[in-house]
Amino acid sequence: MTAPTAAGCAAPDQAAPLPASLDLEKETVITGVVRSDAGEVVPGAYVRLLDSTGEFTAEVVTSAAGQFRFFAAPGTWTLRALSRHGNGDTPVAAARGINEVTVTVAN
Repeated sequence: MTAPTAAGCAAPDQAAPLPASLDLEKETVITGVVRSDAGEVVPGAYVRLLDSTGEFTAEVVTSAAGQFRFFAAPGTWTLRALSRHGNGDTPVAAARGINEVTVTVAN
């Protein structure tokens, strides 16, 4: 048995454009940037998507520009960012379409 390649098990590029075929009237996208409390983008942060009860749902790593993206159901979510700059939580009331969010992390 061979080990999976990095490309085979990695999350999609968080900075890539949304697919042209995406129907934003049917899909809910939570996207944004992680920033330090000084306003700098935070690459390599782990961003967790937590449901309305605080349960872990998904996790991605931010791009070199601090970007992240989740495809989720409409509803109440929490984004939790963990990074070398510190941690931060941001609540999100996501509706269908694109929901832009900034998560600020601080020590």
